[in-house]
Order: sequence, then structure tokens, then C-alpha cells
Amino acid sequence: MSQHVPQPPVTPDLSTLPVLRVAVLGAGTVGTEVLRLLAQQEDELAHRVGARLEVTGIAVRDRTRDRGEHVPAALLTDDASALVREADLVIELMGGIEPARTLLLEAMEHGASVVTANKALLAQDGPALYEAADVHGVDLSFEAAVAGAIPLVRPVRESLAGDRIRRVMGIVNGTTNYILDAMTRTGADFGSALADAQQLGYAEADPTADVEGHDAAAKASILASLAFHSRVRLSDVHCEGITDVSAQDIAAAGRMGRTIKLLSIVERIEEENGERISARVYPALIPETHPLASVSEAYNAVFIEAEAAGSLMFYGQGAGGAPTASAVLGDVVSTARARVHGGVGPRESRYAELESIPLEELRSAFYVSLTVKDRPGVLAEIAGTLSGYGISISTIHQELLSGGEEQGEDRAHIGISTHRALESAMTASLDMFSSTATVLSIDSVLRIEGD
Repeated sequence: MSQHVPQPPVTPDLSTLPVLRVAVLGAGTVGTEVLRLLAQQEDELAHRVGARLEVTGIAVRDRTRDRGEHVPAALLTDDASALVREADLVIELMGGIEPARTLLLEAMEHGASVVTANKALLAQDGPALYEAADVHGVDLSFEAAVAGAIPLVRPVRESLAGDRIRRVMGIVNGTTNYILDAMTRTGADFGSALADAQQLGYAEADPTADVEGHDAAAKASILASLAFHSRVRLSDVHCEGITDVSAQDIAAAGRMGRTIKLLSIVERIEEENGERISARVYPALIPETHPLASVSEAYNAVFIEAEAAGSLMFYGQGAGGAPTASAVLGDVVSTARARVHGGVGPRESRYAELESIPLEELRSAFYVSLTVKDRPGVLAEIAGTLSGYGISISTIHQELLSGGEEQGEDRAHIGISTHRALESAMTASLDMFSSTATVLSIDSVLRIEGD
């Protein structure tokens, strides 16, 4: 009886594989890394895709600028429109709304599939892009748009497609996490921590989009749309940044066994007449024992709660050239493979069409910091005001402030933690405090999450 001898695998001749024409829009930090990986892994990518990926052009604003060895000058063009019309696959890394939006719609109209990392564009004009992809039978992939290298979009969009996601809560902006982490570790104030982040390259010269929460809000819009099969507009996302978080807030959180993180939260809210969606971004106090509390420096992490899968945690680098390029290349491979073998990837799922719930109708736990006149009855007055709006106090911390004598009166600081209450009730209470002579200032209002 003859013995079977295993044969070595047959390696295909790469020269016989079809060619996919790839157009790259933008050659900044991420674009340069994508081009480097496309060149260095050319043969491996061809084997994985079943076709050779040929970069036919790189659209930039300034063709005269030297962009290094991985951005061939011969491929640079300032005619992005002509480039996308002749491509099979377009990688958009230029950012912004226009001309990116027009170029991607034009690319899909001419039959090209699209890979993008443009969270702002998806949050603002995602529906138009999804519809164009459907009409023209092409793919729209955007793994790198939400959390850099962390594989998050595909698990939510595909791996958990058979499950029912209840809640997604995460740290999706590395700049703000670095700043808050530095404030926690060193006791620095916001301005000093921001300056340090800028010096190290974690924050832009104009950090507004990050520190005001706009970047995280765009990602929350995308995540909510995917998780809940509904179109959640950027305008549906409540957004607060971290510019008002003080060193005193950080210290107060520490006394409570908590830490402060900028959280993106999207969740289903069950009501008597059905369900609605909440999407919000704000700094919040979370227990030091929560998995998100240990996420340090510029890292990102996302905590997903699903009915069947339970609790899932995704952690990794959320920004940077190489990590983001890794996510882009993952989309390139899957999108190119689908194109070679026929068919398209997952489409937009919006069958649920759940409405968004206004923030004031939510119930949250709060931490409120007040500066008050130090005299008998103040605590009772504050507690009475909160109770009158249905807000129950969990803990109170009080300390006498120095320097009050110079102003002719003693002052005290009061930190109050509450049980869950309507947002509208807390807003009304704060309005009442503002008109009360015994409350000298409302220093901060932060929500408590993760319990």
C-alpha cells in the first residue's frame, strides 16, 4: 500500500494575478504610513487579496513638497477628481468635509469602492455615502474612523450582528485621555497638562476638536448608528469637553475612589412605549475598579454590553500614523478581496430607526461642587433644594476655605454626590443655586458613570 506524501502548497505566480488600481487621497502622517505598508507588503497583500494593488496616484494639495521615500513624486497629482474616476479602490485620508465628500461620491459613481478614516464626514454625511454605495454596488469601509488600530467597527457591524447591543461606553479620544491621565498622576491643572500634550505631539496646536469633545462626538454618532441599526446624526449627540475639569475635580474624584475620563456613551433606553437611543459625550467620574479607569496616556478603550455576549472590552492605540494605517490596510484587504471574488461587504443597517432621546429626559448620577457661605443652615438649604426636585444625596464632603476673612465672610467648599435623577431636575436645581445668596459659585457639575 503506497503512502501518501504531502505536497507543498502551490504558490501562485503573482504576475498572473489581476491588478486593482488604488487611488490615495492625502499624504499626511497616516497617508504616508499607508503608502509605506502598501509598498513593503506588496507581495503579501497580493496573496491575501488575490490581486495586485497598484497605486496609480496620490492626490495632494502641494505637489512640490518633498514627502519622503514612501511617497513617490511621480505619483503625486493635484487633480483628485480625475484620479478617483479611474480607480477601483479609493483610500481617503485627507480629512475634512469638502472636497472629501464630493470626491468619494464621484469615486463611487464611477464604480470605485472606498476606504476612509474620516469620522467627521461619516458623522455629518454618512447617509449620503451609504446610499451612494448601495446605488452603485460598491463598498464603503471605515474601520479607522472610530478608534484607530482597535478593531471595533467590524466587530460591532459583523461579529455582533446576531446579538443585541445594549450599551457602548468608551474612551475614544487619545488626546483628552492623555490630558486627564496627566492631571491625575501629577496634580497638574488643565492648561499645564494640555501644554505638555502639545509638546509631546499628543495634541494639535489647535486642540479644540479634541478637548471640546467634537472628535469623540463624531465617533459616538458612528457607533450608535452601527450598534442600534438607526441613523444617529451628529446633532443628536450631546457633547461636553474637558476644558472645565479642574485639579480640584481630579482630587475630589480620588477621594471618592474614582477617576475622571471623557466618555462616549451610546445606549438603548427602554420605555413603556418602546425604545429610544441616547448618544452623549462628557467627562465623568468612574470607579477606579472599572476596566476603563486603568486606560492611561493616549490609549483608547471601548466597553460593550450585549445581551448574549455579555461584556466585551476593546483596548489599544486609538491614533497615530502606524496604528491608524493598520486599520486602513485591514479595510483595504477585505474590500479588495470582495471586489476580486465578487459581491460586496456589509451594507448600512437602519431597519430599527430608533429616535434619539433628549439629554434632559435621561437619569444620571451627579457630582456637584459648590462654594458657599460658611454659616449654619447652608447644608440643609442645599439638601432641601435638591430634595424639592426629586434628587437624593448620596455623599457630602465639606471643607472650610482659607482667605474668606479678606472678603468679610467665611467660605466653604461642598462636594455633593447624588443618586440617579432626571437631568432636567439637576438643571433646575442649579438654576435655583445660582439665585441663592448662600451659594457663591457653582464650581463644577460632573456625571457619575460605571457603577
